[in-house]
Amino acid sequence: MSPRRSYDQYCSAARALDAVGDRWTLLIVRELLAGPRRYTDLHADLPGVSTDVLAGRLRDMERDGLASRRRLPPPGAAYVYELTSRGRELLPVLQALGRWGEGELGERRPTDAVRAHWFALPLLRALDGEGLLEVHLDEGDFHLYVGAQDGPVHGDGPAPREPDARLVLDAATCAAVARGELGVLDAVRAGRIAVSGEGTLAKALREA
Repeated sequence: MSPRRSYDQYCSAARALDAVGDRWTLLIVRELLAGPRRYTDLHADLPGVSTDVLAGRLRDMERDGLASRRRLPPPGAAYVYELTSRGRELLPVLQALGRWGEGELGERRPTDAVRAHWFALPLLRALDGEGLLEVHLDEGDFHLYVGAQDGPVHGDGPAPREPDARLVLDAATCAAVARGELGVLDAVRAGRIAVSGEGTLAKALREA
């Protein structure tokens, strides 16, 4: 494990950057907000990162108390990485960065990779209340735990149980939400997001 680099400045922002300022670290946090992930899954959803860099960042995150590694019980018997409570405290940091970066997003470039669940955090920023939300996009499906205080914030694929609400929207609408150009409620009112379900969250979205 490499020694921890430091700015050696008595400043809380500098200390925070000592821990999460390296390239890829916050994007690994973004992926681990989905709950425990295997190394191979992390590598697949972080296109462009080398295996050496990913392994090194995960070791650093373990050392700094942001993530931990554990072995799944049989029949899985694989190792997974997950955020610690300290690591989960980075969610509002990522959300603030995402909001700040909305104006930088622009139109998708031909070289830009995309994963459906990368739209999870922008949608969470735009939603109030609590509940399990299933989202259907052109790029794939994912689910959100709106208002979650513990555990995963989002996950790939359909919801693991009957969701409180289902949203169906196209890539253009989701991109507009991610860029901060379109609110979720405005998109629902305009018919650009279809809402189904009988949970409190679905009713709130339809009646807003």
